[in-house]
Amino acid sequence: MYNLNGRTAFLTGGSSGITLGIAEKYAKEGMNIVLLARNEDKLAAAKTIIEGHGAKCVAIPADVRDAEAMEGAFQIAASHFGEINVIVAGAAGNFLAMAKDLKPKGFKTVMDIDAGGVFNTYHAGFQHLARPGGCLIAISAPQATIPYPAQIHANAAKAAIDQIVRTLAVEWGPLGVRSLGISPGPIADTEGMARLAPTPKALEQAARAPVLKRLGTKDEVADLAAFLASDHASYITGTIIPCDGGLGLVGLAGLGG
Repeated sequence: MYNLNGRTAFLTGGSSGITLGIAEKYAKEGMNIVLLARNEDKLAAAKTIIEGHGAKCVAIPADVRDAEAMEGAFQIAASHFGEINVIVAGAAGNFLAMAKDLKPKGFKTVMDIDAGGVFNTYHAGFQHLARPGGCLIAISAPQATIPYPAQIHANAAKAAIDQIVRTLAVEWGPLGVRSLGISPGPIADTEGMARLAPTPKALEQAARAPVLKRLGTKDEVADLAAFLASDHASYITGTIIPCDGGLGLVGLAGLGG
């Protein structure tokens, strides 16, 4: 459907959640898959899932906060598949904490994983990225534009990611590289939702918040990621596309809807 067969995707945070869902979609479309995450057991399980779709897969345990490790990871990926066509920066960290209670270390950790991780990933991947034709997709969040309480760390990190997306669209666009973001709303069956909505009542409230009055699915985000990676989106760059059921239209007001 998207004509992605034979291309290669490198995905950080690819052992679970939304990013693994994207990797599965890419695998079904015939792409070669490189998964990077910290947990080796989860990586091994994710690799088995991807190979179950008939795709070639390399799993690399590494931390996106480690710039040297990211350079090594891309060298491994290139040794298996050659140039990289799509890089999905999906590694993230989050938890609930009011600003007055959040330790500076906690703030720094989320900034380093989310914003720093996107930069390290793209910086290391640049020399291996297909150009023209390369595509960058960063996973952002509504917190980039909606200042949610107990989320000062994530609010700041996601806003930084959005600016990385736009800046690289400007800097690398003349080389034929597209830079994009996806901003998922509340997505069912993800670690993020488990952390941010840890009780049935909180999950019900999250489902009511978007104007569509339901949680999204990993498949819905993955379909968007496949479209953006394809030639069908070849004239789209520098934008962050919501996949949030209209949550961005109502923001915090939706929590009372």
